[in-house]
Amino acid sequence: MKIAVIGTGYVGLVTGTCFAESGNHIICVDNNPEKLKKLKNKEITIYEPGLEILFQRNIQQQRLEFTDDLRFAVTASEFIFLCLPTPQGEDGSADLKYILGVADELGRIFAAAGGDAQQKIIVNKSTVPVGTAKLVSDAIKKHGVKNFEVVSNPEFLREGFAVEDFMKPDRIVIGTKTRYAAERMKALYEPFVRQGNPIIEMDTASSEVTKYAANSYLAMRITYMNELANFCIKVGADVDLIRKGMGSDSRIGKRFLFPGIGYGGSCFPKDVNALIKSSIDAGSEIRLLSVVDQVNKKQKEVLVNKVLKHYENDIRGKRFAVWGLAFKPNTDDMREAPSIVIIRKLLDYGATIVAYDPAANETAKFELGDRITYAASEYKALEQADALLVLTEWNEFRNPDFDIIRSAMKQAVIFDGRNIFDPVKMKELKFTYISIGRKPVIATQG
Repeated sequence: MKIAVIGTGYVGLVTGTCFAESGNHIICVDNNPEKLKKLKNKEITIYEPGLEILFQRNIQQQRLEFTDDLRFAVTASEFIFLCLPTPQGEDGSADLKYILGVADELGRIFAAAGGDAQQKIIVNKSTVPVGTAKLVSDAIKKHGVKNFEVVSNPEFLREGFAVEDFMKPDRIVIGTKTRYAAERMKALYEPFVRQGNPIIEMDTASSEVTKYAANSYLAMRITYMNELANFCIKVGADVDLIRKGMGSDSRIGKRFLFPGIGYGGSCFPKDVNALIKSSIDAGSEIRLLSVVDQVNKKQKEVLVNKVLKHYENDIRGKRFAVWGLAFKPNTDDMREAPSIVIIRKLLDYGATIVAYDPAANETAKFELGDRITYAASEYKALEQADALLVLTEWNEFRNPDFDIIRSAMKQAVIFDGRNIFDPVKMKELKFTYISIGRKPVIATQG
């Protein structure tokens, strides 16, 4: 099948590459000259495990190409996937200017092609508020064209696992109006669900809400565990034990029950706020999500408060090593990352920061500039540090050499925002160890 993918950001590049891997011919469109030059030179522009090998292979097989010529791409394609940014506006709503701008251009292109043009299926892959399919359809129809349908097909890609999620999805959600579009979309996705995972058909409005509903529910679970962890500290309970007790209940399950320093990234914060705004606009505010958003913002400062308490509210001149800058492991994405809030707060209180992230050092420079020092490795960051702060749970941080950590630092103090170490082991190693929702381990410093 021939597919145009409009936008080569995270969703667009993964979508285009993975569709090409199943034998389709993909034309990716982007209007960023610098990005387009890299892609045409076979340089991948995002960090995502497993993507580059597929990217290189499908370019080599001439199934994946890149252009800035929208007319060429959509004229040659049956499916047109809109993988465009929907940034959060000041009121929390999703800004649809990029999607509606492209929709207007598509209307002009279709009109110029005349009535003999092939039936086009426009697919909203971007996360968009309910009613967007109609807005896109109206923007195209105003140019007097009819030979198309707008479909909602939300993405459920986890950063760090996006290739696996696309190639072996839990489910495919398709919102359509006609059997023709539904059958064509099912044919497109059939190679990805050969093990029997469902393709779920629904109307476009329900499909649009499904993505927001899923992400907001997961954000709510995380936030509940963070609140519970803060409560556990007050009453002397252990949130890890509680998590295991809860997760063993088949009605609840084990996933998204790990407390920490708040959620971040490009999806959860934006999607929660967009659903809040949509619900308010519809006259049926989802008040629970307003609390989730407020609590999550506050949670990003919890570790800072623990640091201040430990040092009796004076960290002027203290040197802190930071492990992890990305909002989660296996990505270089810094959008809404808790590390940004934490580091800025510590700097404001007079601390010095030396940070290391396996993938996000360069990305962090756009957020933090030269206010901090960027180390070449996790152990380099520790040199002469007063304490270590763990802010992202990269696998390589989980089983470090604690002898190196102790010898490199001024004091054996760790603030763990992701609970990746065992408090019992930390006590045996005579570290001062402060985590989330678990009793602090305070070692006597010699």
